[in-house]
Amino acid sequence: MTIDRERMGPMLIASLPTLRRFALSLARQSDIADDLVQAACERALLNASSFEHGTRFEAWMFRIVRNLWIDRIRRSKTQSAVPVEDGQNVVGEDGEALAIARLELSDTAAAILELPEEQREVVMLVCVEDLSYAEAASVIGAPIGTVMSRLARARTRLAALLRDSGINATPRRSASKGKRKA
Repeated sequence: MTIDRERMGPMLIASLPTLRRFALSLARQSDIADDLVQAACERALLNASSFEHGTRFEAWMFRIVRNLWIDRIRRSKTQSAVPVEDGQNVVGEDGEALAIARLELSDTAAAILELPEEQREVVMLVCVEDLSYAEAASVIGAPIGTVMSRLARARTRLAALLRDSGINATPRRSASKGKRKA
């Protein structure tokens, strides 16, 4: 069963924040990330008939964004790094706690950017976008074992980087860990 463009529109709009976050993790530049998301939306609308019912829509879109990024790298053969954008302002929060949380988030974002691309990609898909290992494997076109291995190496590296920056880097397990094995 395929999906038509009219039904895909609201799905695309709902997934824009997560697509942009993933594109930003790949591109490291807001303008390039925005271009990737726009191109992915265009490609999705043009190829709406290739979406398979029962597939997670965002996983399908992540794959499109990733493929566009790979195409862009192949064309340009250059890559640059910029810091991840600041989070949203929260009104009514404890100033000290908010400042500490932002510093930790900034250190974590910087540490993620130091990971090799294949590890950074898996961390973003599994830990940030909450894809299962199988969904992440489908997005990157690799076996589940590869996803698990890259994620384990990434977590170890992140813990070391965060420990060096003074943050308690004890990994937390997701409450939905049963979902991961699927």
